[in-house]
Amino acid sequence: MSPIRTCMGCGGRSPQEALTRFVARDGALQLDPARRLPGRGAYLHRAAACVEGFVARRGPVRSLRCTPTRAARQALAASLAGVVARG
Repeated sequence: MSPIRTCMGCGGRSPQEALTRFVARDGALQLDPARRLPGRGAYLHRAAACVEGFVARRGPVRSLRCTPTRAARQALAASLAGVVARG
């Protein structure tokens, strides 16, 4: 049975395989599709509405223990769009 995680965009709970993991590294948000990077992770559905909701949100991401800037959130959205477009 797969662990259940919460999407940072919509707040919905889903199995870990249905979500994309990302981590905070050196002040930036980095995708971790293989789920192997060290550190605390957060999760997003691949749906556009979830990504847009995460970018529009302000304030800290508790699971990462940091407050990413709007630019960092937009950069994550752009890299996620590139991953979704490739496959």
